[in-house]
Amino acid sequence: MSRRNRGLNIHGIVLLDKPVGLSSNRALQRTRGIFQARKAGHTGSLDPFATGMLPVCLGDASKTASFMLEAGKQYRATACFGEATSTGDIEGEISQSCSVPHLDQQTLDQTLARFMGEIEQVPPMYSALKHQGKPLYQWARAGVQIERAPRQVTIHQLDLVAWQSPLLIFDVQCSKGTYIRTLAEDIAKALNNCAHLIELRRNFVEPFENHKMVTLEQLQVAREEGELADYLLPADAGLVGWPEVELDEVQRGRFMHGNRFSLKGEVTQGEKVRVYSAGGQLLGLAQIANDNELRPLKVFDIR
Repeated sequence: MSRRNRGLNIHGIVLLDKPVGLSSNRALQRTRGIFQARKAGHTGSLDPFATGMLPVCLGDASKTASFMLEAGKQYRATACFGEATSTGDIEGEISQSCSVPHLDQQTLDQTLARFMGEIEQVPPMYSALKHQGKPLYQWARAGVQIERAPRQVTIHQLDLVAWQSPLLIFDVQCSKGTYIRTLAEDIAKALNNCAHLIELRRNFVEPFENHKMVTLEQLQVAREEGELADYLLPADAGLVGWPEVELDEVQRGRFMHGNRFSLKGEVTQGEKVRVYSAGGQLLGLAQIANDNELRPLKVFDIR
């Protein structure tokens, strides 16, 4: 068996509770190794210092990961006022110091309210965004500053949890592409101060608001006890908002070969759908084009 084909055809999503100090890719590979899965991917990285929900997509579920990048997320963040760092978090070097003012709850609530809704953020230099084919963090490590255009993000909810000077703890529910490090820095600037994140936990990624996470240690125990399946969600669990389309046996064969064909009945043009066989087997993902044409987007590895 070639190196590329090693592993088992395990299909599903694991809601990993990523530990502190581990990169998202390393956490992904650890999870993949525990399941001995052939393929794996995730739906959006967490910085090494951050913890919390990292949906790990195994097997065919990895084909859904790109469609889940639009999902909103909810975090609890702890910012330390009085010091800014080169990275905006605890992993960077101190770049600025300032005295921490007295802040009351009313001032903090009013300031946080200013960041609700659609706002603009300038992406941090220490990010994976690319410039001339190279991640910004590589330019930053080389001491090169790149001009970044502001990007629009949406803050759906922003709540003060506690202010214990110099620490500000807040919860934020936001759209994709939101940098919580940048949000903490911008909040501090609005209060004529500076800050950096010392803790960040992702509580959930939509649509997994009500699902429990599992640690690497729990997965290892489950493997030893033969109970890994208990932590494996269906491959399309992240796309529960997509409608379902059921195919008959002839249509199934055409879909599995990547062919387009017209559907009968009422369907919405442009809509993305999950495709099932008449027996309830998940076959893949598709989009409804003009004239009710079903166009395969992802065909799953059905064995």
